[in-house]
Amino acid sequence: MAILQKHGKNSNLDLANLKDNPPDNFGTLGSQKKWAESNSTWTRPLARIWTLVLLLGTCLLYCARVAMPICAVTMADKFKWSKSETGMVLGSFFWGYCFTQVLGGYVSDRVGGEKVLLLSAAAWGAMTAFTPILARLCSQPIVSMTLARFLMGLLQGVHYPSLASLCSQKVVESERGFLMSTVGSGSYLGTLVIGGAGSLMLDLYGWESVFYVTGLLSVLWAYCMWKYLLKGEGPIITLESLGSGGAQSKLSKRHWLRLFKQPAVCAVIITHLCTASTFFTLLSWLPTFFKDTFPDAKGWVFNVIPWFVAIPSSLFSGCLSDHLIGQGFDTAGVRKLMQFFSMGVSSIFTLSLCGTTTFPMAVAFVSATMGLSTFSHSGVSVNVQDLAPSCAGALFGVMNTCGAFTGVIMVYFSGYLIETTGSWASVFALISVVNLLGLGTFLLFAEARRVDIEGTKSKYHNIHI
Repeated sequence: MAILQKHGKNSNLDLANLKDNPPDNFGTLGSQKKWAESNSTWTRPLARIWTLVLLLGTCLLYCARVAMPICAVTMADKFKWSKSETGMVLGSFFWGYCFTQVLGGYVSDRVGGEKVLLLSAAAWGAMTAFTPILARLCSQPIVSMTLARFLMGLLQGVHYPSLASLCSQKVVESERGFLMSTVGSGSYLGTLVIGGAGSLMLDLYGWESVFYVTGLLSVLWAYCMWKYLLKGEGPIITLESLGSGGAQSKLSKRHWLRLFKQPAVCAVIITHLCTASTFFTLLSWLPTFFKDTFPDAKGWVFNVIPWFVAIPSSLFSGCLSDHLIGQGFDTAGVRKLMQFFSMGVSSIFTLSLCGTTTFPMAVAFVSATMGLSTFSHSGVSVNVQDLAPSCAGALFGVMNTCGAFTGVIMVYFSGYLIETTGSWASVFALISVVNLLGLGTFLLFAEARRVDIEGTKSKYHNIHI
């Protein structure tokens, strides 16, 4: 393919020399990170235990997050919400999600990601369990549910930045890829679980049961992590601990300005913004689409099959990209190829939903869309580590903040389009246009050379770190 190009073996030798003899530009930062890795990293057996625990935590995170979209149709009927009001409730999550991304990474870098993960999980788990109670206590459920979703976004916004910080502090570089890819698949597993079990609980026991079970399981997970992995140590976060962070968390204003002037960094942010906003829109509105278009269809079918396809698709994309890079193909070309499948090919199936008249075809197109969209984990999501490994966590927080902000707008605007046009075709067309905009930006400007260290720009280009 045109965007794929093999490079010589010298780049691998240069990479080895770079790892063994880091340039002087690293300075104190490089030595402190080496010291931290050699003295405070997990052993391999302990890392495997943490991998499973964090996988389960991410699974429960998405169970709690998707509980509201799963129950949205039933709750809208009960409380007499319009499509716009339903979109406001669903979209309020992303308003809260916007504000704690960078803060979560900042605090985690100073006190430890495991403490932030523990406190946030206990809080959003309790909030999920209390959601039905809040709906009944308030005379205006639309107000209480909008506020509850906003708080859920605030509390869950710290999860991924804290996860990235914890991984950089406790996992050796050679094993970070396995942990992050495995834990990342928890998002699809959680959506799959809540799509199947949640739909059954919704039909058998009512919408309240979905929130009760998910919330209590999340609190139980947080307790088990505190009891057995943290050995009952209190997750105390003090002002003193916040001010005593390591050198790796102190990035100068000049450093960030130089990063944001790089076209490749801007391309990563814009592409992730488009990817996240379209994913959030599909996540929020697909259950309603199937209920409106195929009212007699079983909820567990359309809430399970797409995510069942997404899990192996995500794993396959990671194996494929690593294999291509291992065969000597240009890293930037591989990243672009993965993003082409994620945003370009998936848009074909998204547009195909506009003229779908049968339930099996709709499920097939949605499954293909969601499966292909997971290729972004081997595209733009990894590209940020290619560009700026020294501050990838903080930069990811910035990217996710932008993605969450546009997710708010697209979720609400999609509800407005459905209500005014009476057609789902306008929503699927909007998703496709945003995807193609992000894809075009990525294909034009994306690179894989490091831009966070000035001295390595000319020598170490198109390398995978």
